[in-house]
Amino acid sequence: MAGSAVGARRVTSTSGGADRVFRGVLLGAGVLVLAIMLTIGWFLFQRGWPALREAGWSFLTEQSWEPDAHRFGIAAVLTGTVLIAVVAVLIAVPLAAGVALYISEYAPVRLRGALTNLVDLMAAVPSVVYGLWGFVLLQEELIPLARWMAANLGGIPVFAVDGAEPDNPLEDITVYKSSTFAAGVVVALMIMPIICSVMRESFVQSPAGEREGAYALGATRWGMIRTVVLPFGRGGMIGGTMLGLGRAMGETIAVFMIISPIFLVQPHILQSGTSSVSALIALRWGAASPFELAALMAAGLALFLLTLVINFAASAVIARTRSGQGSEG
Repeated sequence: MAGSAVGARRVTSTSGGADRVFRGVLLGAGVLVLAIMLTIGWFLFQRGWPALREAGWSFLTEQSWEPDAHRFGIAAVLTGTVLIAVVAVLIAVPLAAGVALYISEYAPVRLRGALTNLVDLMAAVPSVVYGLWGFVLLQEELIPLARWMAANLGGIPVFAVDGAEPDNPLEDITVYKSSTFAAGVVVALMIMPIICSVMRESFVQSPAGEREGAYALGATRWGMIRTVVLPFGRGGMIGGTMLGLGRAMGETIAVFMIISPIFLVQPHILQSGTSSVSALIALRWGAASPFELAALMAAGLALFLLTLVINFAASAVIARTRSGQGSEG
């Protein structure tokens, strides 16, 4: 009708009983998870407070671990934890991304289910099996690679090995055993299935319309992957990487079976000797005095807080790079 004002129609929705129950269940689940996390943090803080009060800030800077002599700290074990996790992630992420892309984009349809189940089964293998395999077989096979890296990359401090003679055929190869690198490789194979699973689920959800549009414009399969699948799956790639990093930092048995524990900041990843917070707790828990138990609880609290910081940082990054955000336009 001429001259009549047409206003926007307000759309309203009325929540039914089922919607309210569902929303309440989700809210309760979120509150329960938060309560559990706070309870764990408070428990570790309460049990570790005597050691934290005794050590003060030196708990973060002291390298030795002699609680009964009141000389203890997590500088060495925390450094080892981070180095092992970083090595594991640097190896696992490219491998996981390649496997995820092959399964989702290149593998024949008949084989995708079998390959997916095979990768997922790797995550079900007990960590002690990975540890045994790494201790008995893998680290021996890694020695030639470690010697080559020390000979060709030894000018970079992280790849240097004190007292090594890579060009000497009679060199004592034990300097390359029980290293951060060996532990990182084993942990990388443990976290790869988790990272791969998250990435794969993100890749397969990329919009079919954008895939077809890329092909219609003459893109090759790799061109389509580069312009559609990878931008869409960016959030999943970051989330999977951070999930794997958290798993790597908390791995205990496999690391404990491979490394040679030392209480000294040791930044050389190819050199024998390293440690981690989780391995320290496993090593000392059985014969610990009451005060050392408090110190171990404090070390567990530090690892717990570090893992939370990494996860919160990952959530912030993922929130800014939602899957599909970079592929629209």
